[in-house]
Amino acid sequence: MRVAIVGSGPSAFYAAEHLQKQAAAGLHIDMFERLPTPFGLVRGGVAPDHPKIKGVTKVYDRIAQHATFRFYGNVTFGQDLTLADIKRLYHAVIFAVGAQTDRQLGIPGEDLVGSHAATEFVGWYNAHPDFRDLTFDLSQKRAAVIGNGNVAMDVARILARTVNELHSTDIADYALEALAYSQVEEVYVLGRRGPAQAKFTPTEIKELGEMEAAGVMVAPEEVALDSLSQAFVECCADRRVKTNLETLMRYAQQGPGNVPKRIVMRFLVSPVEIIGSEWVEAIKVIKNELRESDDGSLRPRPTDEYETIPVGLVFRSIGYQGVALPDVPFDERRAIIPNDEGRVIGADGEPRVGEYVAGWIKRGPSGIIGTNKPDAQETVNRLLEDCDSLPDPVEPTREALEALLAGRGVRYVTYADWQRLDRLEQEQGAALERPRLKFSRVEDMLAALDT
Repeated sequence: MRVAIVGSGPSAFYAAEHLQKQAAAGLHIDMFERLPTPFGLVRGGVAPDHPKIKGVTKVYDRIAQHATFRFYGNVTFGQDLTLADIKRLYHAVIFAVGAQTDRQLGIPGEDLVGSHAATEFVGWYNAHPDFRDLTFDLSQKRAAVIGNGNVAMDVARILARTVNELHSTDIADYALEALAYSQVEEVYVLGRRGPAQAKFTPTEIKELGEMEAAGVMVAPEEVALDSLSQAFVECCADRRVKTNLETLMRYAQQGPGNVPKRIVMRFLVSPVEIIGSEWVEAIKVIKNELRESDDGSLRPRPTDEYETIPVGLVFRSIGYQGVALPDVPFDERRAIIPNDEGRVIGADGEPRVGEYVAGWIKRGPSGIIGTNKPDAQETVNRLLEDCDSLPDPVEPTREALEALLAGRGVRYVTYADWQRLDRLEQEQGAALERPRLKFSRVEDMLAALDT
């Protein structure tokens, strides 16, 4: 049996692992990735000052060493390899491409110069080839980050870090240089809900108060709970919520301290307009209040009170969003591939034979890296249940695949190639007393492999 996996992030590797554990010895897995480098957001999305999180790639390395596993990097689905090709070569395909873009705010001024998606900034400082050539006006004194999940915390933290702190990380070399000249002194983190509903983890909010030259400013009124939130905390809140509130209250009591940079936490505010003639000059927000919805949850509702905050940079961090794949069904409203427990569902409402989905493109951008493991296992279990009904491919060999790619002039990258790039990055970093110096251009990666 031959299975193709499109994508190489956590959900892709967890799907491969479960296939290896559950299926017979004759199963072969080929994983396809658009970039020459594997691991998805673990490489291109995890903050450079969080190296422990990236340690999960050691598990993926072990999965990739399986005798029946092959990695094909620098292969773009829909261009270098189509769904029709996969149907001819494989019994089944699992789409595990993640959520590749960001959600829009849908407010005036969103397209002004200086207004960016957080995904762009994250990709830029992580040396992702798609974002390598972007520029950010770090001469501005004030910036706003819209959202209060972990990605918003990452963006705020990187903006406030010193070069000394970042030098010991694998942040992109050009980003390190640009941030060395940053003039940003104040970063506003704007959440539309209250502090008890914030999505960041206790570790993320605690880190903001542990930086060399930055402090956290929280006005006491920002963490004062309304009666509904207080009732929620007393009856239903988990340890994460309570720890977050304790940390925020401590920040409110102690103040930011005598430091050159400040991160200002704001709650119950929603952006309604980004103001400026050609570039960002300010952001207008409306203040919210919490009301209980029909399902019992607390939701923000706008009041009639507005505020304008002068900023020169805006980063929206309100969630990732899936992108449609060629010839694959797509739910535009939910921005996922429609599915039933991982089986792809067609326009007729029926499962598409041999097509499966895992990860964020299956369920939406939720959870942490480990959340993708049970998700991928569910998908693989459905695939294995369908084994007997899957039609045999016409050309079920790797030789046929590689001949097809060669005929299209595709210079694919093997896992051994990636391991060589990995070693080169670490060697280049060691020369600068850094953990690694990342390649940030595909052409440079391929040139390094061909020398």
